[in-house]
Amino acid sequence: MKRRSFVRTLVAAPMAPLAVSAPQAIAPQATTPVAPASPARRFGVHDVPNLALTPSDLTAQQVREFFTVEQFAALERLAQLFVPALKGMPSALDAHAPEFLDFLIRVSPEETQHLYKNGLDGLNAQAQQQFHKPFAELDAAQADRIVRPLLTAIPWERERPADPAKRFIAQVHEDLLTATRNSREWAAAVQASGRRERGFNRSSGFYWKPIDPVVRV
Repeated sequence: MKRRSFVRTLVAAPMAPLAVSAPQAIAPQATTPVAPASPARRFGVHDVPNLALTPSDLTAQQVREFFTVEQFAALERLAQLFVPALKGMPSALDAHAPEFLDFLIRVSPEETQHLYKNGLDGLNAQAQQQFHKPFAELDAAQADRIVRPLLTAIPWERERPADPAKRFIAQVHEDLLTATRNSREWAAAVQASGRRERGFNRSSGFYWKPIDPVVRV
């Protein structure tokens, strides 16, 4: 064998095993996706925790939308005067009656809206004129000097005083009382006391009377 042929054979010899031993491509195998474990799969159907739920109206922050800051403060002062806490029952402030009336008057007819706004503005104007401060900052004696002349006996349900200021006082007194007695706080107090009250359903734990912003019956 010639030297040239021997060298050519020697160089080509190591390539043969590489060609034989080259790895072959393996086709990927299809896999079934595994769904994430739900609480029922992790714990079992009977082991899923029973979470206590809180009604949204007990946690949501109530926002004033209709009255101005000064008007709403005067309304809160009226609530303190007209419906205080008595014999274990909540006050109008405890029952968030002013916040409810802010919503109620916002969706009421324009006549009712003007009655409230003008009435509250009138109280603030009188307080500034007589005591040089808003109605919300008056003490009980000062507030009495403004409110007492506006109190009028109502002989009939639908009969209201002709004077706008007196009509407002009669209306806001009724609305604050109605809103308080329809509140969750009032219902809870009635149920806790064990006493009977007309319109209160002790089996359901709720007290409800109709409040209609358009027609008052």
